[in-house]
Amino acid sequence: MHETYQKHLDESIQLELSLATLYTIFNDSFAEDEDFWWELAMEERGHASLLQQEKKHPQQREFFPENLLATDLQSLIDTNAKIAKLISRYKETPPSRSEALHTALDLEMAAGESHFQQFLESPTNSPAANIFKQLNQEDCDHAARIRQYMQTEHIQ
Repeated sequence: MHETYQKHLDESIQLELSLATLYTIFNDSFAEDEDFWWELAMEERGHASLLQQEKKHPQQREFFPENLLATDLQSLIDTNAKIAKLISRYKETPPSRSEALHTALDLEMAAGESHFQQFLESPTNSPAANIFKQLNQEDCDHAARIRQYMQTEHIQ
């Protein structure tokens, strides 16, 4: 497996698992929102599972150009570091309900906006590309769902 692609894939898997962990903390912290957080956490685990399948079957993947990964790789690393700090902090002291929702929205926007942006705009027919495009769309959907939930719950 190409080294840059491997690093990108590993960071992407870590991102999904970290978001699932963070959302599980929120699930445990807010009984009134536990179904909402649980659903998001399960979907993030599903995203990680898709990526892990990609990692297990590299022979089915087309070559992934380095120039599409380089800028996004650092963004993934930075986002993973940010989430790790949040997980540590929120395990000690859970955030307010509003802070949890705003944090999740910010992370989903960062993940959704920075994930493979140039790649998403380029035409492709590879199975790997389709997986990444699906993940990006679902991240955007998470952001929209978080906004809608905040609106429904009257949280500014």
